[in-house]
Amino acid sequence: MAYQALYRKYRPQTFSDVIGQEHITETLKNELSAGKTVHAYLFTGTRGTGKTSCAKILAKAVNCLDPKDGDPCLECQACRMAASGENTDIVEIDAASNNGVDNIRELREKVTFTPSVSKYRVYIIDEVHMLSTDAFNALLKTLEEPPAHVIFILATTEVHMLPATILSRCQRFDFRRIDPDSICDRIQYIAGKEGFTVTPDAARLIAAAADGGMRDALSILDLCISNGSTVDEKTVENVCGMAGTDYLSELADYIKAQDAEKALTLTDRLYSESVDMTRLIAGLISHYRDLMIIKTVKSAALPIVCSARRLEKLKEQAADYELRDIMRTLSALQSASALMQRGNRRCEMEMTLIKLCSPALSSDISSLELRVRALEKAAYSAPAAQFRKETAETGQQNTQNRNDHIAEDRNSIINKNSETKDSENNGAGDETPHPEPPSKPSAHNEADSIQTETRTDGTLTPVKQWRNVVEILKTSCPLIAGVLKDSSAYIKGQYLLIDAPNSQFRSLINSGGVYRDRIRAAARTVLGETYKLGPYTPPKQTEESDPLAALADKLKNLEIN
Repeated sequence: MAYQALYRKYRPQTFSDVIGQEHITETLKNELSAGKTVHAYLFTGTRGTGKTSCAKILAKAVNCLDPKDGDPCLECQACRMAASGENTDIVEIDAASNNGVDNIRELREKVTFTPSVSKYRVYIIDEVHMLSTDAFNALLKTLEEPPAHVIFILATTEVHMLPATILSRCQRFDFRRIDPDSICDRIQYIAGKEGFTVTPDAARLIAAAADGGMRDALSILDLCISNGSTVDEKTVENVCGMAGTDYLSELADYIKAQDAEKALTLTDRLYSESVDMTRLIAGLISHYRDLMIIKTVKSAALPIVCSARRLEKLKEQAADYELRDIMRTLSALQSASALMQRGNRRCEMEMTLIKLCSPALSSDISSLELRVRALEKAAYSAPAAQFRKETAETGQQNTQNRNDHIAEDRNSIINKNSETKDSENNGAGDETPHPEPPSKPSAHNEADSIQTETRTDGTLTPVKQWRNVVEILKTSCPLIAGVLKDSSAYIKGQYLLIDAPNSQFRSLINSGGVYRDRIRAAARTVLGETYKLGPYTPPKQTEESDPLAALADKLKNLEIN
């Protein structure tokens, strides 16, 4: 006896045998039990989900002489004739090869004849979307008002191609993709019946390759068992031409590291091993889709079909990726997959890898965003490091200067007090004031040192273009631009002194180097030179020359804000 393929041998014979379509089979069983069958059914869904099987079961059930809760009994003469293909009242038509108007006209003539041995004449039209427009028009009237003894069952994978007039005259059932767990259970059931072993990881890999189709899963299983009585993950990979899945993780690592040379070398090796470039890019799309799901879905029930070992690798790799980079890569791979249909597949694959590894070669928006982020990162890190270096150097010098100034001021006051006591002892009635010797300015940084000088000589140059500087800051740093509203600035030597009425100005420029760098950059753009920054304080009039008061003012200026 000739070998029978597994998908044919284990084709469901009753509605209860159908896997993963309970929402359809239960409805059909209830209709049949209640005797409420309709004249036209439409079964739609992806390949291998049970459309044709359910159509054949329905054809047997409506003619069964002893149905069991809506299921055919499989024992009566009508069921046995249907199973053997001897029942001439069940007609299967392949619309892909019989799609002309003449074929439908012939069908219209035959439907008028009563069934020869059955209760109903059943027409199963598979791939009905392949009918021509004229054929649909010829079928329309018969489909709307067929004879009472005729039932139409239409099956299609492309329901969107059917005219609305056909859809409105049928009871529609949408077949879902079968979930991977149900496929795995069915594979293990068949393996037990046939006497071979399938490992759990191999079963899940078959389910992943079948993409929700039971027929495809059993076809893959058929190929696997021809290599031995034990089917493991490696067997499935070899049968499906996957050549392992580690190369997908390896390619993703090279893309992340922007190493085009290693990516192309690996692609060349895979090409030499007869890995199809279309399958390779489809595998990469699936790989990055899994990374996207892991980055997005935080629950334990991830919608990913793979072995536990591969899932751990995916999680490790996803931790090093940003979601935006995964999305950018997916978009590029999807575009390349479409272009492969009409060009050199290997060349298109290599071009795509080079673009992914070198964003500068790509002009799409996502690649430009990646380049801008890299420039921003470099721009922020370099000035910040330079500013920290400058701050450390000037901080040490200012600390020494501050200590020297305090010592000089203390000695000056002590000398002044000594001179005052000597004057009182030598001439009690002398009221001539003794002028205070000039003292050096004291400050906690170079900018405050300049403030003290401005109070004594007042020679400052106003910055007339300061408004232009603030306008630039509105784009580069809106926060500091808002703080500098209604402000003005002055130049004193190598310093740019800013007079800002907003009290937040001092705290912002002291909080971090980024704001200082943005102000320096904007000023350099307008003024053409780089200045050191500092706050400007208007000069104060001193009404008395008390040495202790002067020292108090100087010590106040030494406060670190």
